Amino acid sequence: MLRYERKYLVPNSAMNQLRNRLLPFVNADQNTIATPGGHPQYAVRSIYFDSRSLDFYAEKTEGLLLRRKFRIRGYNNFEPGSKVVFEIKRKIENRIKKHRSFFNYQDTEQVLQSGDIDRYILKEKSSPVFVEDAQRFLYHIKKQNLRPSCLVVYEREAWHGKLNHGVRITFDKNIRSLHYPELSSLFDEDNLSLLFDNHFILEIKYYSDQMPLWARSLVQEFKLRHDALSKYTIGFDASANHKLLTY
Repeated sequence: MLRYERKYLVPNSAMNQLRNRLLPFVNADQNTIATPGGHPQYAVRSIYFDSRSLDFYAEKTEGLLLRRKFRIRGYNNFEPGSKVVFEIKRKIENRIKKHRSFFNYQDTEQVLQSGDIDRYILKEKSSPVFVEDAQRFLYHIKKQNLRPSCLVVYEREAWHGKLNHGVRITFDKNIRSLHYPELSSLFDEDNLSLLFDNHFILEIKYYSDQMPLWARSLVQEFKLRHDALSKYTIGFDASANHKLLTY
């Protein structure tokens, strides 16, 4: 199912006020974790894959209407039994579709090398749809000789709409990246470059043709400007240049 994603670069100074205005309309995502003295959140860790000529990086920078991202995503900190998602994120004009499959982190390299999906895919996530998505992911990895190009890590506050659970709001904070990581670096914190000095990324995601009225009112009230922000391309540039982007 295709959904819209609207992204906004927001000053950290507006975070508390924006959150307070948002809370009457949403419930916290069940995956968020209470933090001491802070707001419930979780860490998102993604290793993006690209060709040697950075074809998928170029698809974004050239503004193609049809484009893809390939990534392996984990959450929070490493612990025995940590799970990861193999994901293809497709941009189809102004909508998003994802193909996802699920594995144990410790099996990541064996899956990529062997292509043995039946052996390694999580049994509770082994429906034909997930198996097909895993096959699709591995097909492109092998065919195009894709390799890890960028690790992107951030803390995410996440909510779902009270009236429409399909509406999702996220605050992505403290976004940082690493150029050409190893697969074993997914849960590392060393040598990461910070993308934004004073900003976070707000995302509003929804399936209907119109953004919910309460979400539109927030955008208007805080004078937010929709922007085509890509954590992958910005993170690749930031870590490649070791440059802090002081937006």
